[in-house]
Amino acid sequence: MEKTIINWSGGKDSALCLKYIIDSEEYDPICLLTTISKPYQRISMHGVRTELLEAQAESIGLPLVKVEMPENPSMGDYENLMVHNLSVLKKEGATVSAFGDIFLEDVRQYREQNLKKISLKPAFPLWGKSTSRLVREFIDMGFRTIVTCVDEKYLDKSFAGRVIDHDFLKDLPAGVDPCGENGEFHTFVFDAPVFKNPVELKKGEVVYRQYPAVGEDVDNKERLSAGFWFCDLVPC
Repeated sequence: MEKTIINWSGGKDSALCLKYIIDSEEYDPICLLTTISKPYQRISMHGVRTELLEAQAESIGLPLVKVEMPENPSMGDYENLMVHNLSVLKKEGATVSAFGDIFLEDVRQYREQNLKKISLKPAFPLWGKSTSRLVREFIDMGFRTIVTCVDEKYLDKSFAGRVIDHDFLKDLPAGVDPCGENGEFHTFVFDAPVFKNPVELKKGEVVYRQYPAVGEDVDNKERLSAGFWFCDLVPC
């Protein structure tokens, strides 16, 4: 079996990706690789504290490799730090880097191009599967996950902090992908078939954050912005 890096966000797609990898006869997962904000010590985009990320890794029983990003990293920052960490893991025997991506072709191509530079093979065990079937499989297999971040373009504040279950899926507005594959929402898995024990946590404050977005408004030339609701999760 090929020694495999699991690109780990702490959320549902990476957790299901890990389950598929573990169940396969092709891959041997050797670590979880996560990008975090260095100044804030939280998982990138998901906003989850590193203490909870570390609790996940301990429950899974895999080493955790944290890639610390500066505040507002450029693509160059991201790529340089990822290449460095992946190259170290390659020297330790890794041959494959696995992702939980499902259908975003441009994202897949970007990952493949960057891995090719350092001669690592990509794996996408969830690729091309129905997102509605995947999320129901995820729930029915006993995974438990909570929404930590929602994009206000798609969902309102009330979705931040909700546990994903069949009622959650019924409440999603039309046009929102049930796996949040377009970035509509991000999650944190606190229990799963791949965990030895649940991660103990409680819900904290729900806060609003706004960030510069890529691109410009063609009509008024003003910088666009993106707004997100974050539900803080607090270790117990």
